[in-house]
Amino acid sequence: MDGLEAGKPWPIGAHWDGKGVNFAVFSAHARRIELCLFDASGKQEIARFTLPTHTSDIWHGYLPQAAPGLVYGLRAYGTWRPERGYRFNASKLLLDPYAKEIVGTFEWRDEHFGHDRGLPLHPDTRDNAVFALKARLPYDEFDWEQDQLLHRPLASSVIYEVHVKGFSMRNTLIPEALRGTYAGLGHPASVGHLKQLGVTAVSLLPVHFAVDEERLTKLGLKNYWGYNTLGFFCVDSRLASNSTELSPRDEFRAMVKALHKAGLEVLLDVVFNHSAESDEAGPTLSFRGLDNASYYRLPPESLSHYDNYSGCGNTLDIRKPRVLQFVLDSLRYWVNDMHVDGFRFDLAPVLGRGDHGFSRDGAFFTAVAQDPVLSRVKMIAEPWDIGPGGYQSGNFPRGWLEWNDHFRDAMRSFWLHKKHASRGNFAMRLCGSSDLYQPRNRAPAESVNYVVSHDGFTLLDLLSYNQRHNLANGENNRDGHGHNLSYNCGVEGLTDDVEVNKRRTRLQRALIATTLLAQGTPMLCAGDELGHTQQGNNNPYCQDNPTTWINWDLADNDLIAFTAHVISLRKRLLPLSNHWYSGLVNAAGLHDLAWLNADGSPLQGDDWQDQSSQVMGCLIGEPGLSATPLLILINAEHADHTFALPAGNWQTLLDTTYPRGIAVQRSQDERNYPLLAHSLVLLQATSNNL
Repeated sequence: MDGLEAGKPWPIGAHWDGKGVNFAVFSAHARRIELCLFDASGKQEIARFTLPTHTSDIWHGYLPQAAPGLVYGLRAYGTWRPERGYRFNASKLLLDPYAKEIVGTFEWRDEHFGHDRGLPLHPDTRDNAVFALKARLPYDEFDWEQDQLLHRPLASSVIYEVHVKGFSMRNTLIPEALRGTYAGLGHPASVGHLKQLGVTAVSLLPVHFAVDEERLTKLGLKNYWGYNTLGFFCVDSRLASNSTELSPRDEFRAMVKALHKAGLEVLLDVVFNHSAESDEAGPTLSFRGLDNASYYRLPPESLSHYDNYSGCGNTLDIRKPRVLQFVLDSLRYWVNDMHVDGFRFDLAPVLGRGDHGFSRDGAFFTAVAQDPVLSRVKMIAEPWDIGPGGYQSGNFPRGWLEWNDHFRDAMRSFWLHKKHASRGNFAMRLCGSSDLYQPRNRAPAESVNYVVSHDGFTLLDLLSYNQRHNLANGENNRDGHGHNLSYNCGVEGLTDDVEVNKRRTRLQRALIATTLLAQGTPMLCAGDELGHTQQGNNNPYCQDNPTTWINWDLADNDLIAFTAHVISLRKRLLPLSNHWYSGLVNAAGLHDLAWLNADGSPLQGDDWQDQSSQVMGCLIGEPGLSATPLLILINAEHADHTFALPAGNWQTLLDTTYPRGIAVQRSQDERNYPLLAHSLVLLQATSNNL
């Protein structure tokens, strides 16, 4: 094979132009970069070239006649001075950060460490090429059949957070070879369930190529959730079926295409706060070996260590222009090439961290706002990290959505804990958390409302366990949140007790309904609509087994039907629309939003902070899609109450005390509504004579 030509410094990564392949690699501190070519298996090196040209920190070269299918790795030559932040070690074969397909299965071996594990400041000179992960230049002939991003308006969005494997792994309606895979999620049985529910978007837990931590591997466990990314342009092949003619990359695309055909957006949970290389004791797999001092944030007073704002050992340094470009290039790739509709950013404050802390006007947010691709897709922040000033709820730029833990905590407190649960706080969270978003002219829909996410108890377990049951995680039950302090109906764990289960199922329905009817963008966690349990494990990130896989054979079909009914009501009525309410009287003589006590009198003064009552009504005079007023009644107490309805005739649309939410029709002249314990009721006026 002939040598390399000069090539171009763009685009970064490996790109085929029909005649050959251009390679471009960023490193601001390397003295030389080598390109190593391998056979198709990735085991045998067949050629090695030095990238001949260096332009603005980009090393580049062009290999004539090379084509897709080429397998390669990189070696970076430079200074080994960890105390100065430099960790170059040319004996380590490195994965191209822009790799779109990865060859090999990662195994923990001492050869993967750039340092001597016994003498950490000394390099390890053993060559790891035989065992290292390599990049493969992919073929790109996928037929999208005119598939396009859906761009669904926020006001009509309902998000469903789901793990690709856990969703279909135990679904017997799906062929066994496809269960737990991209193809399984795109299968008609999976799509049918999502359509039956009425959700509009799936938010996938990480699908980027990830590595299991060494500690977990030694325990015989895996990083099931996948928050340990190494390949930011590559799908995780472990989630592919490998039973079709499609590559993992194209199987993912086929899944996206199937979901789009069903009207479902695809959002990705992405982890740009850290990489799988961990801290100074971690391996040298890619970024660390190419340019440690550029890719990672290093404390100025100790450059051999890492700023750890992620809790996972390191933090990517998005202050550096080429690292920022890397993140933006990855995001655009997933939109343009993989047709993803948006992203949820894990520990998102890292993206806005400059030299002096978080800024919503930081370079990343500015770049996204003006980007012709990224500015048009959904961007969702997990608005906290573990660094200084890391809690940034409400402080992200306009147009961004945020996971709203204020909503989560307030609704759990009001419905379950009872202590410190005021009606004022409940009302604030039900109506879009105006204290967080309205002062900066952000829309209510930018609040992602949830009571349960992947991180914690399932909804059923939230109502069933006070203590975590995490022994299987290998951390002596110290991981995860220690105490739930939920209303577990007086029984620790699941039970067959009829009365206990009656209260429990009422609370399941009440919490689901509150989430779906609240002002903002609702998010459900997969399995909560059918009674999924993790047997009290509230941190099952390493449980790739039936603990986390949804058991479809035990699905609560009434709860599924109930959830679908509430979503249909939201879509048809949008009880609380995507604008801020004033509480003033509208043209029809109604308050656009009014709050009531059980006797029909207005909530006012000390009523808002009175923690002795969890009964209230919300009268919506200007509902989003309905021409007639709506009324939401809430009773989070243990006792039944009677609620005095406003004048007029009211039709019951939802009563959560019924297994499917559909109440027996009341006589229209009944003024007092029997509001049972642990219930939410939605009524609609049948006339406007209020």
